[in-house]
Amino acid sequence: MRNGGKLLVECLQNLGAKHSFGVPGESYLAVLDALYDTKGALDFTLCRNEGGAGFMAAAYGKLTGTPGICFVTRGPGATNASIGVHTAMQDSAPMILFVGQVGVGMKGREAFQEVDYRAVFGTLAKWATEIDDVDRIPEVLGRAWTMAVSGRPGPVVVALPEDMLTDVTSVPALAGPVAVQEAAPAEATVTQVLGELAQAKRPLIMMGGGGWTGESSEALQAFAEGSDLPVIASFRYQDWFDNHSPSYVGDAGVGMTPATRKLIRDADVILAINTRFGENTTDGYTLLKVPVPDQRLIHVHISDLELGKVYQPDLAVHAGPNAFAWVLADHKISGAWAEWRAEARAGFEAAFDLPDLPSPVDMGQVMAFLRDHLPDDAVLTNGAGNFTIWPNKFFKFGADQRLLAPQSGAMGYGLPAAIAAKVANPERTVVCFAGDGDFQMNCQELGTAMQAGAQPIVLILNNGTYGTIRMHQERNYPERVSGTTLENPDFVMLAKSYGYHAERVEETADFAAAFERAMASGTGAVLELNISPEALTPRQTLTEMRDIAKGAGA
Repeated sequence: MRNGGKLLVECLQNLGAKHSFGVPGESYLAVLDALYDTKGALDFTLCRNEGGAGFMAAAYGKLTGTPGICFVTRGPGATNASIGVHTAMQDSAPMILFVGQVGVGMKGREAFQEVDYRAVFGTLAKWATEIDDVDRIPEVLGRAWTMAVSGRPGPVVVALPEDMLTDVTSVPALAGPVAVQEAAPAEATVTQVLGELAQAKRPLIMMGGGGWTGESSEALQAFAEGSDLPVIASFRYQDWFDNHSPSYVGDAGVGMTPATRKLIRDADVILAINTRFGENTTDGYTLLKVPVPDQRLIHVHISDLELGKVYQPDLAVHAGPNAFAWVLADHKISGAWAEWRAEARAGFEAAFDLPDLPSPVDMGQVMAFLRDHLPDDAVLTNGAGNFTIWPNKFFKFGADQRLLAPQSGAMGYGLPAAIAAKVANPERTVVCFAGDGDFQMNCQELGTAMQAGAQPIVLILNNGTYGTIRMHQERNYPERVSGTTLENPDFVMLAKSYGYHAERVEETADFAAAFERAMASGTGAVLELNISPEALTPRQTLTEMRDIAKGAGA
């Protein structure tokens, strides 16, 4: 006999969970008590805010492919954590959020911190449920874990009434996870896909979404290179295809280059593998006509719910990205598209050529240094803001390098994601890119990193403004700056108070040495970079934006 808290933790261990993130609460004391006995096997990373904990769990799921586990208390704890659930959903990242709940006998009375979690999370998560009977813990956890990792991966929310967790039971724990096999394409379907591509004059492969493995990425690369086909990544999934491959031609997302837009528009056949055709990938649903594109569209997705959701494909294939890529690797096609692929690759390479930027620290030169010096298995993270164009558009991801960046455009994601990456893989170099506004959304999680011994390197691009909104202001309401100027703390002193190595980098020439010191530090590091607000975008200054807008208004 043991209580529900111990049974829940037993089940999680048997399912394969090794790490969890959270903020403690009296509503799930029985779970915290059970975690006392699992140190080193199922660790609990104590976070400073439930929003940060939710981000860590979402990022952990995205990086590892296994559900990121998060524990929060009822009411405010759950609503704080909801940002992580939304991010995991849009990222197609497996996650399970466990939320303490009022006792079963108190529900429906608006008891202290009571929330109807099925209603609140019903549209944010893949599934939201509540366990009222302690004997059903194994059943519900088995379903939650399987749902989080199968189909299109995503978050599941499980509410845990306080008295249910203290009830005792003798039911056995789960033996282990269900082995979910991906749907694979039929041989006739593969033949049809290859035939469509072979007849194209301007074929394009678009890949993305959650659930990829390194092996299947290599398989897709082998097919693309063997057939001389261009491959484009959907928004913030460029780390799943080797950017150094001659077949890689860029990513479709925020800050899309004119060459990338033209490539998608001009393609006559698009093979889209596991992408969900989000707003940023399609440039606001303008690059492909809704609902029937001008391009012939072959849409392959692990979830049947994504097929035909926005675009009606000429061929819809319900298959997993890994199973589909492995089948493609056994084939090779040929056609008269060599020049098309070469021009697309040249356009990708040309995008790295930048003018000198009007800023004390030139991020174009910083990124050139990082491309040459970061380890082959480095992890880059970012939140949201104009600064994200640097890790997203000016870094070439190798086969083993990863990008943790939110599809949801959530500010404050980068630091918690970097901490989660260090928890999962302490030996890897993890670099977080953060704007000064973005960093302050979750800067308190430096304490989490210090306590967990999971300190990344953080680059704060400090330009004293909420850059994205300032950019839109200058383009739409020139010279009427409102609500976007920031007065910031001393970031170096703040980081040092958390035990980090910290420096302010005033000039571009100082960055290389400062970064080497950051890499050598055993405490993690925060480098505050002196960035001018004039350098809001790589190729257009703030003044130029304003002048163009004023000219248009005149």
